[in-house]
Amino acid sequence: MTCLSDGSCSCCCGDSLLNERMVSRWRFFVNEADRHSASNGIFLAEKVFPVYAMGISRPEIESNVSVSDSGDPIWENVRKEAKLEAENEPILSSFLYASILSHDCLEQALGFVLANRLHNPTLLATQLVDIFNNIMMSDEGIKRSIRLDIQAFKERDPACFSYSSILLYLKGYHSLQSYRVAHALWKQGRQVLALALQSRISEVFGVDIHPAAKIGEGILLDHGTGVVIGETAVVGNRVSLMQGVTLGGTGNEIGDRHPKVGEGALLGASVTILGNIRIGEGAMIAAGSVVLKDIPPHSMAAGIPAKAIGYVEEEDPSLTMNHDASRDFFQQVALGFRDHKSEGSNMEDSVDQLSAVPDAEPT
Repeated sequence: MTCLSDGSCSCCCGDSLLNERMVSRWRFFVNEADRHSASNGIFLAEKVFPVYAMGISRPEIESNVSVSDSGDPIWENVRKEAKLEAENEPILSSFLYASILSHDCLEQALGFVLANRLHNPTLLATQLVDIFNNIMMSDEGIKRSIRLDIQAFKERDPACFSYSSILLYLKGYHSLQSYRVAHALWKQGRQVLALALQSRISEVFGVDIHPAAKIGEGILLDHGTGVVIGETAVVGNRVSLMQGVTLGGTGNEIGDRHPKVGEGALLGASVTILGNIRIGEGAMIAAGSVVLKDIPPHSMAAGIPAKAIGYVEEEDPSLTMNHDASRDFFQQVALGFRDHKSEGSNMEDSVDQLSAVPDAEPT
């Protein structure tokens, strides 16, 4: 790559996380025919990257790796958004090109982003790029999961305004996809590397997911701060977890000792679930609850220790993200506590009176 500032700039002439292989993949247009092709949808590099000289060729991609983005609407949207953002905010153009537009598929872009978040002086970005790409490009399950996850973030988090912003900036998404690679390494028998990756994920993102844990698809890990998921935990498809959720053990067990969360469940902020207990499908756990016993499917649970206080109308509360569903209940508790205070009743009595839920689901 030729710098127009005669090697005097620090941004492209000094040390860079971009290796030569990545740089050599950048495609620039140098003649009218190329510019004509660009007008039909191919990115115009010279419009957005004026600081670099044109004319670097692009090598052929290995024939045994499929990098076609045809039929991948999420990747197409990511690229379109990145192009518009590069034009609207030129100061980010090089960043957007290196992170998204220089790549051929979502897996390659994600691997590049994760590697540059997780590298350190002894675990190099180039090594991590190879690890992420080798795993993600060869595992059809991970390919599907990273797309279902990004769709879950886009649909359930109102702060997510674009697919590209999720890919580039949301550490909840980053930590989840990094876990998926660590989990694949764990299943391959490469436990030492998986644990090294887990350590970096915890240090960088503040999320600690054991690589042996089993997590489904279409997961929202909102905010991605303070989430802990233990070794034998299982999380079903379409589950939403807010910040501070802990799926932990009781501290005095061995073997299968962590929670099992059913599909479509919603775990509110700072929920703690301890032990080998089951959270039923479509259940909702209110923020701040401590769950020590099984919660039936489609139940609403709250408190310390948590109790079932009602039923959830939605089939998958994780999709609607209706966190105030228990508001009316707690308003009734507060009123009941006020009314019975003079009679010597306490808060626990008020909760027990209002939280009587039959064992069987309503018909």
